[in-house]
Amino acid sequence: MKRSFVIGMVVLLPFIGGGLLGYNIGHSSHETNVVPTRYEGAPFEEAQTASFTPQSRDSVSDAVTYSRRNAITRTVATASPAIVGINVTELRQYRQWSPWGDDPFFRQFFGNRTYTQRVQSLGSGFIISPDGYILTNDHVAGNAKEITVTLTNAEKYSAKLIGTDHISDVALLKIDAKDLPYIKLGNSDDVITGEWVIALGNPFGLFDISDKPTVTVGVVSATGMNLRSQDGRVYRGMIQTDAAINSGNSGGPLVNGLGEVIGVNAVIYTPNQGSIGLGFAIPINRVKSVVAELKKSGKIDREWYTGLEVQSVDVRVARYFGLDKAEGVIVSDVKRGSPGDRAGFRAGDIIIEASGEKVTDEATLSSIFDDMRVGDVLKVKVYRDRKTVELRLKLEKGST
Repeated sequence: MKRSFVIGMVVLLPFIGGGLLGYNIGHSSHETNVVPTRYEGAPFEEAQTASFTPQSRDSVSDAVTYSRRNAITRTVATASPAIVGINVTELRQYRQWSPWGDDPFFRQFFGNRTYTQRVQSLGSGFIISPDGYILTNDHVAGNAKEITVTLTNAEKYSAKLIGTDHISDVALLKIDAKDLPYIKLGNSDDVITGEWVIALGNPFGLFDISDKPTVTVGVVSATGMNLRSQDGRVYRGMIQTDAAINSGNSGGPLVNGLGEVIGVNAVIYTPNQGSIGLGFAIPINRVKSVVAELKKSGKIDREWYTGLEVQSVDVRVARYFGLDKAEGVIVSDVKRGSPGDRAGFRAGDIIIEASGEKVTDEATLSSIFDDMRVGDVLKVKVYRDRKTVELRLKLEKGST
């Protein structure tokens, strides 16, 4: 009997404990303050009670406004009035198709079958002084017969081509106006890879629709990019950006977060005339020196000569001189009394560096030299007698 009682208590104790625990929990929950759920009243009561006073609504609006206005939007507001759209009319000559090609024998019978056609194109530019000087690219306005500049206030001006430089791809225009908004030119030597930049311009002629520039934002992807020469133009030390630069953006500014121009948009790499994030701008420090000379004389004097004859180093030459790689340019001849002769060059010298840049072949050396002017002095390193020798070459006016 006693044993049966013990077994019964063991069985009943869990049920009794569970009941007491559930009772205490249930009563304690009713004794505390409960936050009503949405299911305890009308389904939209909570939304109705979450209202703002006029003061609190204004503070929220201000917070959104100031969070949206940042260095980029301030720069756009400052720079935009100085951006211009450029419409250009050129006279281009075309040769009519002939079944005999350009054979001079047949040309004497049929004449020089060419015709001239007026071609219109467009681009971008920006005002750099209150008296109407405008910067753009040579490939935008360098060969123009007529140039029309449109400002952001919809005013149109006939522009004069003050000067242009095909090599650096820089052109300087002037309109007859005063007290114009203009952009400050910055320092491209101070550009930081990864910093935010803004490209402004007239892609696809959209400026003519709204009289406002198109704005794209990106970062500086790289600096000091040396591109291959294109149509005789030399693009060295370029600023690469992923800010979208499309057809028509050429000549527009690349601006930093301080509202300063750090480059002039000039080149894109694209398979379809649209941006794929590979745009390049001419460093503004390079442009400054070109503009100063264009303003003074209307052109850049590049009619210099060196008196050197060179050719690329091939495998055979590299092996003969004991070079590890077939890189550099060998001097095959030095004209007596020439700038090269006075600088100390000798036949057999291998040029390995010029103006601080590595020389890998003749094309590299040509692009470095093509960017120079009469009077410039280049530091050139040559490999001679298994030693490196540094020479100073002054470019003097004359013919090659």
